[in-house]
Amino acid sequence: MKLFKASNGEEIFIIDAHIALWDGSKENQLNIHGEQFISCFYDYHKNLSPKEYWWPKDEFVKYSPEKLVNDVFMEGYVDMAIFQPVFLKEFYKNGFGNFDANEELSKKYPNRFICNGTFDPRHGERGLEKLEENKEKYNWQGVKLYTADWYGNSKGYKLSDDWSKRYLEKCQELGIRNIHIHKGPTITPLNRDAFDVADVDDAASCFPELNFIVEHVGLPRLEDFCWIATQEKNVYAGLAVAIALIHDRPRYFAHIISELLYWLDEDRIIFGSDYAIWEPKWIIEKFLEFELPEDIQEETGVTFDLEVKKKILAGNAARLYNIDIEKQKEKLKNCQLSKRIA
Repeated sequence: MKLFKASNGEEIFIIDAHIALWDGSKENQLNIHGEQFISCFYDYHKNLSPKEYWWPKDEFVKYSPEKLVNDVFMEGYVDMAIFQPVFLKEFYKNGFGNFDANEELSKKYPNRFICNGTFDPRHGERGLEKLEENKEKYNWQGVKLYTADWYGNSKGYKLSDDWSKRYLEKCQELGIRNIHIHKGPTITPLNRDAFDVADVDDAASCFPELNFIVEHVGLPRLEDFCWIATQEKNVYAGLAVAIALIHDRPRYFAHIISELLYWLDEDRIIFGSDYAIWEPKWIIEKFLEFELPEDIQEETGVTFDLEVKKKILAGNAARLYNIDIEKQKEKLKNCQLSKRIA
């Protein structure tokens, strides 16, 4: 596997805190919405990736576990990765993500993966029981929530809803401390407003022992997110999606990262590639080479040096997931990874 070496020769340990193994194939699509959703993902993939990293769509909709291992670990510089699955069972027959498939890959490659889960508070008492069963079965340390997911006639929920709070209470009771929430750009046909970041404020205040990782940093509501996160110290910025702008919109990315550093500081920003929308290789290369424009640096006064980048790429996620990086390096020394199977 490839290890990223900084200009000073230091090998950089990397935790990709937002990856997925999905099935958006025609065979799994329940209706037109399944095609709309994966096509929107593919548009994000092509519009923001360097052209040499474009995938054929038929490969993008459903890819093999071997390809994931190759792209993330063998080629992508990543040492550990965290699965963030979602249901989308109104769009896909077997759901978009698969807990068992993630778990199988985790067992095949020990010490490489953390498998998070998900829940939907609209599932009521039955869902609370299932959450407890899944914690027992998979030992989840975190969950990924999709507040714009559809369920029956409902097209979304809020973290401030009564049932959401009951589920968060259950997470606290079970020791599921890391609550990752998609609060960013919408995906067809989901409703943009159902991803609004405002409900994070109430949830974070009510559950100070939980960590709320706002994936995609609330885009296009960056300002709202920053004002919430500067007050709620258990709110973190997940860089997935936002970091992909580093290629096509580098100055916009400079604005985003400088605002996050200004309002949250470097201890609450977490790297995620959002694989397989984007491959981590080119993102990590560009991120470690990236420097803030002089005028933005002067205005915000933030620091964006190698030490800050190392915290974002691994240190902050390691703290949330109780990973001792030096011990982890030792565990991975003799860890064999399979070469890509075409």
